[in-house]
Amino acid sequence: MDLKIKMLALVGIGLALAPQQSEAQNPIINEVFTADPAPLVHDDTLYLYTSHDTASVASNNYEMKDWLVFSTIDMKNWINHGSKLSPKDFSWAIGDAYAAEVEERDGKFYFYVSTFHKDDDRSDGGAAIGVAVADSPLGPFKDARGEALIYNEMTTDNPHGWDDIDPSVFVDDDGQAYMYWGNGSLKMVKLKDNMVELDGPIRYFNPKNFIEGPWVYKRNDLYYLIYASQGEERERIEYATSNSPEGPWEYQGILADSAPNSFTIHPGIIEYKGKDYFFYHNGVLPTGGSYRRSIAVDYMHYNEDGTIQKVELTEEGVEAVE
Repeated sequence: MDLKIKMLALVGIGLALAPQQSEAQNPIINEVFTADPAPLVHDDTLYLYTSHDTASVASNNYEMKDWLVFSTIDMKNWINHGSKLSPKDFSWAIGDAYAAEVEERDGKFYFYVSTFHKDDDRSDGGAAIGVAVADSPLGPFKDARGEALIYNEMTTDNPHGWDDIDPSVFVDDDGQAYMYWGNGSLKMVKLKDNMVELDGPIRYFNPKNFIEGPWVYKRNDLYYLIYASQGEERERIEYATSNSPEGPWEYQGILADSAPNSFTIHPGIIEYKGKDYFFYHNGVLPTGGSYRRSIAVDYMHYNEDGTIQKVELTEEGVEAVE
C-alpha cells in the first residue's frame, strides 16, 4: 500500500497522519494550530491532548472550539486523531475550549477541561472546569457528571471570572488524587476515588510569580509544580518543589524563557522511553502568533539533587526514539 492510499485509509476511520518529517523539528504539529499540550503515556504510546486555535490572522482574542488528540510511538511522526471533545459535549458549558489534561485510573481515562459556564440557576457564568470519561485514551468521551466540577462561585480569592482554568490532575502513589488549577492564584483540591467528585475543601497557594497553567507530578520522592509565570514582557515557565502534594511549595527558579512569538506558554512534562520531555507552545508557524499557536517539545534534564536544568527552547526539537 503506497503512502497516499494508506493516508486515505486512515482518514476513512477518522485518523490522519501528520506530515512526515525527514528531520526532527519544532513545532511538532504543523498542519493545524495547537496549544496547551498535555502528554500522557499509555501502552508505549505517547498521547498528546491539545487546545485548538482557530482564530483568524486578524483576530485579537482566542477562538478555541474543541480539544484535539495526537499520538506518537517515536517522538517524530505524529498521528492526528482529530477532535475528541468540545464544550458542546457539556450541557452546562458555553464558549471556548481552554487548557485540558487527561489522567488514567483503573482502566478509565478522565478528561479534565476548562471552559465557561452558562448563566443559569447554578452559576452566573465565568470559567469552569468539567470532566469527561472514556474507556480508551481516544474516547469516545462523555460528560462524567452532567454538571461542572468547579464553577466560578466556588472560588472567591480572585475577583475576575476566569480564574478557574487550566486543570492538572495527579494521582499519588497511595491512590489519593489531587487537582490543581487557577489563574492569578494556584488552587488545589482532593478528588474522591471515582475521580469526578471533590473530597474536601479547596485550598489556595501563591507560588512566586504564578500566573496560570500548573502541571504537577512526582519524581522519586519529590513533587514538582511547574507553571506559567509573569516574565519581563511575556509569560515564561518557573517551578517549585515540595515533599508533599499539598505543599508548602519551595520556589526553585526559571525553567524556560518566554516562547517565541507568543505571549503565553504552557508546560506539559513527561518521561517517555527513558527520556524526559518538556512540551510547550509557541507562535512561530507561518501566520502564527499569540492566538494561533503551535506545540513544540525539547529535552529536559535533572540535576542529582532533583532540581531541573533550565530548558533550552530550540528549533531542532528532539530526536526520534525507538
